[in-house]
Amino acid sequence: MASFPLARPYIAEMEGYEPIDPPEVVARELGIPSETLAKLDGNENPYGPSPKAMAALAGLSTAHLYPDPWQRELRRVLARGLGVDEGNIVCGAGSDDLLDVICRLWAGPGRRVVVAPPTFGMYEFLARLYGAEVVEVARRPDFSLDVEAMARALRGAEAICFLASPNNPTGNLVRREELEALLTTGALIVVDEAYVEFAEQGWPGRRYTFYPLALERENLMVLRTFSKWAGLAGLRIGYGIMAKEMAALVLKAKMPYNVNVAAQAAALASLEDLEVLRERIRAIVAERERMAQGLSRIPWLEVYPSQANFLLCRVMDRDAREVWQGLRRRGVLVRCYSHPSLRHHLRISAGRPLDTDRLLAALQWLNEGR
Repeated sequence: MASFPLARPYIAEMEGYEPIDPPEVVARELGIPSETLAKLDGNENPYGPSPKAMAALAGLSTAHLYPDPWQRELRRVLARGLGVDEGNIVCGAGSDDLLDVICRLWAGPGRRVVVAPPTFGMYEFLARLYGAEVVEVARRPDFSLDVEAMARALRGAEAICFLASPNNPTGNLVRREELEALLTTGALIVVDEAYVEFAEQGWPGRRYTFYPLALERENLMVLRTFSKWAGLAGLRIGYGIMAKEMAALVLKAKMPYNVNVAAQAAALASLEDLEVLRERIRAIVAERERMAQGLSRIPWLEVYPSQANFLLCRVMDRDAREVWQGLRRRGVLVRCYSHPSLRHHLRISAGRPLDTDRLLAALQWLNEGR
């Protein structure tokens, strides 16, 4: 490795985050048109932005101007829909942006970040980027949290705990009693609800969300995104809900122009097109269930139940990376992992019916040993 004397050594030595390649790059590598790919590796919404969001983007007239640094209108509309005060909301360039700000504020040398793998790799990546101590508390065999071990890791330390609900990539939800137990440690608990609309089947959804609790507890933040349910992953737009004092601190620490004008316009239009987007959520959930039924017929796959827009599958008696490569050669993109806890697993996003058909056909082709 090259020497970078001006860089902090631990950053030069740490492993980077593993992103996915865009479809045009993969298509060029495979020598096929990008539109023929079944892209099931990024948990994106296959239906894209809503009609009103597309119209807002087409009619955008302010791209030459800096955006509102505090996202006032978007926060106001979100607050009205969620039944909270706009002072409880902070917007970011995707929820990843807010994760970065949170780590900038609360992670660092001498601080502890507790995660529960397998989970979203960005939590560990950002914690290490800011020099925090990362403590991994493995999930139980059913992917539920080992709450007792997590609480022990959090107590007596300046600590943050990141939880995804539904969890990525396992698809299961955090239970209320699990969250309450972790909150009693006094550590900052950040719940990432990037996929909760697929458990709720709508927006804003209240059955499985923890954002009302974030208004009462000073050590709880809830993050959400427009990437999945609203089909705006490419525009990077998300938000957090938290106590006003905490929101004011995050607003102070974030970059002021972090959310661009196109993302704000599309998010506002999406919030005016909820019926269309709810119908798309229902279609994705239905396709997830159809896909689960089809995958369960492959004898060497174990399919885990999911409340998100994807399924996690354990590959048995075969090499998961070889299956991933075989699907890729046939233009079907799914996610595989290098983390030890996921080495024998594949995560498959719910797509359009045609995508599911191509996936199942490709798996049957592999099953027959072709």
